[in-house]
Amino acid sequence: MPIPILMYHQIDTPPARGTPMRGMVVAPKRFAAQMRLLKLLGYRGLSMSELMPYLRGEKVGKVVGITLDDGYVNTLENAAPVLQSLRFSATCYAVSKRLGGFNDWDAAMGVPQKPLMNAAQLRAWVAAGMEVGAHTRNHLDLTTLDDDTAREEITRCKAELEEACGVPVQHFCYPYGRFTPSHLHFVREAGYFSATTTRRGRAAIHGDMFSLPRVLVAQATWLPQFALKLWTRYEDQRGMK
Repeated sequence: MPIPILMYHQIDTPPARGTPMRGMVVAPKRFAAQMRLLKLLGYRGLSMSELMPYLRGEKVGKVVGITLDDGYVNTLENAAPVLQSLRFSATCYAVSKRLGGFNDWDAAMGVPQKPLMNAAQLRAWVAAGMEVGAHTRNHLDLTTLDDDTAREEITRCKAELEEACGVPVQHFCYPYGRFTPSHLHFVREAGYFSATTTRRGRAAIHGDMFSLPRVLVAQATWLPQFALKLWTRYEDQRGMK
């Protein structure tokens, strides 16, 4: 049975209505309610490393992958305590050249700038039982880059995050969900074990581990919708942030 991999970005108080990308900010209380519902329904929330045996068909169980993109400080502050309290784990995909900075790749769209975790905060995330994944060095659209630059964004991100965190970084996420067959090759070549996309849907067991779909959880996702997302198959090829 396909496995849902949840996709979050920020866990914070949503900005005012009309703010660009407001939908990517899930309120802490809503996030906590969603995690508690998972527990109530008998699911275990897992990081990508812990999820891999289930995706490979080596283990069977009621599990959900939990991923958070970009590496915001609010992920550490608002998501980690909830996940810890439920004994869940999660993977946060960080942008290695923006540690301690801001989501400046969004600035041109008018998205509010929020702080990103620095190396010490990423280590605190890991110490809380969570996992760090790679989201390139600069959060660039890989499809706009030449092959050498794209390979560098993918490969050096891994090395830089491993140096910052002191732990292996084994999972990758394509910025904006955009990639080509060459990028799939670069991710494998760099030594990652999986790569997630923004393609909507649940991940097939024994499927392609380097183009995994995810289930978007947005600001407007109410609990009944959240539950439905766990069980519904759907496809959407559009890229997202």
